[in-house]
Amino acid sequence: MSATDREDQSAQDLRVRRWPDELAHDELRLQWQFLDFLRMTAVGKVSGLDRASAATAPVATSPRLTALGVLKHLTAVERHWISIVVAGADLPSLWPGAPDPSWDLSDVDTPRSVIAAYRREWGLSAAALTGVSPDDLTAEGRHTVRWVLAHVVQETGRHVGHLDLLRELADGSVGE
Repeated sequence: MSATDREDQSAQDLRVRRWPDELAHDELRLQWQFLDFLRMTAVGKVSGLDRASAATAPVATSPRLTALGVLKHLTAVERHWISIVVAGADLPSLWPGAPDPSWDLSDVDTPRSVIAAYRREWGLSAAALTGVSPDDLTAEGRHTVRWVLAHVVQETGRHVGHLDLLRELADGSVGE
């Protein structure tokens, strides 16, 4: 990543990665804080990688597992579960078909573009959750908002673990 790219990214980073409130009493806010913490961790794991490193699948048994693919998948997860399932938004799914194409990379996918798409999805997710409570049913009526948000938090956390490994294999970086 060039110095200009780092400066552009820093200017976009209005959020700061911080642990959720340890004395939280508001369940939805706490889950949202954990999701935001995990999102920022995921972005941090991809930030600073060049395209080749971020697009490499170093695990022989998982040829689609790349740092960029993980972020693209997490973008699709938020779109589906929060915007479409919770809010009923009329947005295109980012994983139509099988096997799940959200992991696939295109020639134009770069760390910068994939991070930007993921961040844009956060705004859609925030809008979808505005005014809802954990007990509310989703637009499709089969889940509570509580269940969906817990699912997205666990899914994001699981994939942040993948990003830990991918980043370490890419350049030896470890830690949160």
